[in-house]
Amino acid sequence: MTITCISPIDGSTYVSRAVLTEFEAAEAVAKAKAAQLAWAERPLQDRIDLVSAGVANVGAMNDDIVPELAWQMGRPVRYGGEFGGFEERATHMAQLAQEALAPLEVEDSAAFKRVIKRVPHGVVLVVAPWNYPYMTAINTVAPALIAGNAVMLKHASQTPLVGEGMARAFHAAGIPEEVFQNVFLDHQTTSALIADRAFGFVNFTGSVGGGKAMEAAAQGTFTGLGLELGGKDPGYVTDDADVDAAAETLIDGAMFNSGQCCCGIERIYVAEALFDRFVDKAVSIVESYKLGNPLDAETTLGPMAQARFADEVRAQTAEAVAAGAKALIDPALFPQDGGAYLMPQILVDVDHSMRVMREESFGPVVGIMPVRDDAEAIRLMNDSDFGLTASVWTADAARAEAIGDALETGTVFMNRADYLDPGLCWTGCKDTGRGGGLSVIGYHNLTRPKSYHLKKA
Repeated sequence: MTITCISPIDGSTYVSRAVLTEFEAAEAVAKAKAAQLAWAERPLQDRIDLVSAGVANVGAMNDDIVPELAWQMGRPVRYGGEFGGFEERATHMAQLAQEALAPLEVEDSAAFKRVIKRVPHGVVLVVAPWNYPYMTAINTVAPALIAGNAVMLKHASQTPLVGEGMARAFHAAGIPEEVFQNVFLDHQTTSALIADRAFGFVNFTGSVGGGKAMEAAAQGTFTGLGLELGGKDPGYVTDDADVDAAAETLIDGAMFNSGQCCCGIERIYVAEALFDRFVDKAVSIVESYKLGNPLDAETTLGPMAQARFADEVRAQTAEAVAAGAKALIDPALFPQDGGAYLMPQILVDVDHSMRVMREESFGPVVGIMPVRDDAEAIRLMNDSDFGLTASVWTADAARAEAIGDALETGTVFMNRADYLDPGLCWTGCKDTGRGGGLSVIGYHNLTRPKSYHLKKA
């Protein structure tokens, strides 16, 4: 069996790879388990230095990575890839490691030494998505390796070259091949390995259905799971917000990467007094985009990763319009092929009876609704099965925090959106999943506490 990446640029087969058999996959796990023990015994600073060197090697490959990403998942080359965020996250976790992994000393007296240490799980499976394939992978790969785990990376079939590139970079830095392995696995083999307790921890970023499959495979094994699943992230523009700044950031958050962002903005609520101004600004921003081949430096909006993803957004949009929504962007501005290339769209006169305001779209469409006050905005923002991030726009930090306290979400932003701060825990609630990555908490999830009660006399 093989996995195949069909390029969204032209529908051609870009790359294919054979998957491991269950026997080969079990052998890979055995090698990882054997190598992990020696890796964990290395001084922490050695592991930090090796991971940092691997990250730098990825940066040196960026000229090749950028067009590879365009071919694999459609992001325009003008944006230069992901190395900025990739390096920022890895560097922050490297700098945090000594503190985050330090033993917690309870007592060191003549009679007793009592201490809690953080020890690695063993082998960590990282299942990474295609939409930000380097940044989402490094969120777990870097701290897992630094904490002393071996890592097996299973990347999305849409971006198979990403795992291979990371493996080359990390191995060239001196990380043993058995300690960091890129593997091609089908769903059945992945589930079988999890069910067989092959891993001490599994981190999955992907769909709600994929998260349910992970939970089903892990049932009864007590394997730790970190799950970042779907999202329908809202933005709220209050009556004292900077309208221009809010529109520029929220619309970019809705449309960048063709709307294929984990924490992209998928619905916007605007104070009634500012609604018309906000919508006018939003429309002018979107009308300036150029949809086209991502290899063209002038392109600002490339194709979606797969035609079926674009079809789902088309369906949600058409259903909303049929139910009374108004589409504000003229299709004549954005010639498209009916396949992966999808025009951006702004919808007004929407409500929560429409799928486009309730279900994950993961594409370049956003619905905008007016609201009377904070209470109505909070009610609507919470009226969702998902909870990853929420963006509040106001000049009053205390107001933003109070609104945030009432929101069912993993992260609250004030006057920004669509950003992952490695100093804060990346987490979600409801159907967005469970667990937390990055920050000190990320290290805690990638290790387990081990207590020592030593009686000296």
